[in-house]
Formats: sequence, structure tokens, C-alpha cells
Amino acid sequence: MSLTERLNRKNKKFVAAPSAAGAAPAKQKQGTTGFSVTADEAREKEYQAIKSDIHAKIIDEMPEALQRAINQSTGDQKEVRRMVENICAEEVRNNPFAVPLGDRERLVDELISEIMGLGPIEPFLQDSSVSEVMVNGPDSIYIERSGHLIKTETRFRNAEHLMHIIDRIVSAVGRRVDESSPMVDARLLDGSRVNVIIPPLSLIGPCLTIRKFSRDVLTVDKMIEFGSFDERMAQFLEACVRGRLNIVVSGGTGSGKTTLLNVLSSYVPESERIVTLEDSAELQLHQDNLVTLETRPANIEGEGEISMRDLVRNALRMRPDRIIVGEVRTGEALDMLQAMNTGHDGSMTTAHANSARDLLSRLETMVLMSGMELPLRAIRSQIASAVDIVVQIARMRDGSRKIINISEVTGMEGDIITMQDLFRFEQQGIDSDGRLRGEFVSEGLRPMCSEKLELNGIHLPIDLFS
Repeated sequence: MSLTERLNRKNKKFVAAPSAAGAAPAKQKQGTTGFSVTADEAREKEYQAIKSDIHAKIIDEMPEALQRAINQSTGDQKEVRRMVENICAEEVRNNPFAVPLGDRERLVDELISEIMGLGPIEPFLQDSSVSEVMVNGPDSIYIERSGHLIKTETRFRNAEHLMHIIDRIVSAVGRRVDESSPMVDARLLDGSRVNVIIPPLSLIGPCLTIRKFSRDVLTVDKMIEFGSFDERMAQFLEACVRGRLNIVVSGGTGSGKTTLLNVLSSYVPESERIVTLEDSAELQLHQDNLVTLETRPANIEGEGEISMRDLVRNALRMRPDRIIVGEVRTGEALDMLQAMNTGHDGSMTTAHANSARDLLSRLETMVLMSGMELPLRAIRSQIASAVDIVVQIARMRDGSRKIINISEVTGMEGDIITMQDLFRFEQQGIDSDGRLRGEFVSEGLRPMCSEKLELNGIHLPIDLFS
């Protein structure tokens, strides 16, 4: 049966349907399963079927060169849009009732998203107010906006439709996901972080989580404006980076560790060579002498894996002035600490921890995961001599992200690593709009690292810590 014949058969229901303006309440009709289906739901089902037919025709008629360009994310959207509009207009001319008048622009936009973008979730990726997109199977899509989760009415046609979009994402960065490898971390071309988990591990169908990166690169001034920290803290952190102190950004999931690391990295002078190491490349540095490295998972035969430890070892041979590790999770913590202790001052990384003190315990655990049977005192001595500053960032109850502590590692007393807080966020309550009230305060202590900063030409005013 031709596309035109299929559309004509479907059009009969559209002709019989009442118009949107002044129409009687949507009647329910009995489905074959016994469940009632509203007329609106029936029309939406017909609309999706027609869109699927037109989509298939567009793919059939699309030149091979254009298809290759789209698969490589280099296709011209104007050319694709022109082609989609022409085919849609032709179908509407041949079948005036195929698509309701108010849905024709929607049809073109959705087909463009299917062909060039990520289908139903493409509008959320284009919406700058949305910070995260969470797909819990084909029928449930949540977004995060202003720190709050919102359930949307958007959905995928079925699990196969969702898997098609997932395959498009992971294949673009050389990753794969299937039953033999049902979990994968990937990224979009703009650096947004992607996590996928599919059956048999997921019992509700394919799940997709996208943490978007802002198109506007965050600066220190913007973060101060957002209330993430104040001018004194910004001045001190800039001095720490330029003075080549080793910094660990610590926090929970979604607290803004990578964003803060990105901002801190902007302080690195242009004259220095930077090597960044990440599981999925997310950092957006703009220095000229920059090398970006990314881990690689094993192939389908289980071979060819390049781990973070491999990258850290290789980075040491690349004559780096700064090594920036996106996140330490396991044994690479030992290699990172050794790099910090062997002349690579000014290195930075992030790690998951609920407090600065918890971070030190986590680093001990990660070093033990390297397989090296080191005594605990030796590990703590490595940490105390390698890490200078711990920046603790948290996501607050109102959805805002704030630096809640800047702490200095001061050395060891016996077998205990000693620390002192330099700045902290003091919460004072919640205002009428549900936002946290508070202020950033100094503990009044002059940091012991001031000597090291002075040797590197960085002079901190005394009243900075008053």
C-alpha cells in the first residue's frame, strides 16, 4: 500500500473529528482492550502514525551525501528543513486533511528533531533554562529547571524509538551500548554529560540521563552573581591557582564540581601547558597550549581499554605544567598524588565527598584500590604533602550551588592529617520565596600556604581573612 493510500485511510477519522474551536467534549470510544480512549488520544495516535510515514519517506528520498553529513553531525539544517517542508507540503496538498492545520508547523519541527537532533527531547536541550533531562523509559521524561524536577508530557513512541536516539548519541563519540555492554557514559558534541543504562539491567526499559552544559561559559563574576561564593573567596581561589597550589574540588552528585573546576582552570596562565584527563571530555578550557585526553572502554572482545591510570601515567611524559583530572574515582588517585608530589604543582581534580574531612578518607580508600599495599601512615603522608586546598561545594535545598567550605591541609599530627577552615557559608534561614539566606564568612585565620604563594609572586592582603 502506498503512503498516499495509508494517509487517505487515516484521514477519514480526522474529517469526522470535531474542530478544536467550540467542539463538544471529547467522547470516549471503547478500545479492543476494553479501556476507553478519548478522541484527543486517538487523534494524537493518528498524528504520530502519519509523522512516522512521512519520516520514512524523507529518509528514502534523502540523498546519500546528506545522510552521511547528518550522521557525522555536519549536515546543513537549512537544507534538511527545506527538504522536510517540501515533502510535508506535498503530502498536505495531496491529502488536505492528513495533518490538522495547527499541527503542520509542529510536524516540521518534530521531523527536524528526529532527523537532525534527539527526537522528543531536543526542545529541552535547546531550552537554556533546563539543566538536566532524565528519561525513565519511553513513557516518562523528567527535566530539572531552577533546581526543581518537573515531569513533562513528552514521550517517545516506544522503546525502539528511544534506543534509536541512544545509539545516535553513543555512536557519535565512538561508544556502544547493547546487552553485552548495557551501561555507558558518553557526551554530546557540546560537552553535555550522558549516562545510559538499558535492559536487562534496567527493568523499566532504556534509561537516559543528560546533564547539560551551559552554552554561555560561566565566569567568576557570574558565579558570584548567582551566590555561589563571594569576592574574597574568588580572590583567594585565583591566588591559589596562579600560585600553583594543588586543589581538590569536593562535593556530591550534581553539586557543580566540574563547573567550578572549569572556572578555576580559567585562572591558569596562557604561558603554561595544560593536560586534562577525563572519562568523558566535559571541561571547556580556552587556553591555547591545551591537550585534552579521554579514556576508552574495552571493545566488544574485551580488549583495548585505556583507563584513567593509563592516561595519568602518559600525561607525566607530555611535559605538562598543569595536570587537571576531571574526577578521581579509584586507583588513579595514587598516580595523581604522586604527580602532585613530584614537581607538578598547580594540579587540580574533583572527587565525591560530603565534607573536606570525608574527602581525605575517600582519598585513602581510593589509593588502597590501586592494589599497592601501602601502610596507612604512608598514604596519609602522601595526601598531606600533595593536597594544599580542598574546596567543598554543595547543592542546597533551594537548588542553588554554593561553596560551603574552603579548607587548607596543614600537615600531620601523629597519624592524623590536620586541616583548618579558611572560609565557610553560614546559613541564616529561608526567605519567603523558599531561598536560603546566609553569608560567606572568613574564619580569621591566615593560611599557612601564604609562604608558598609569596615564593610564586602572589601577595595576599592581610584584610582578606579578617
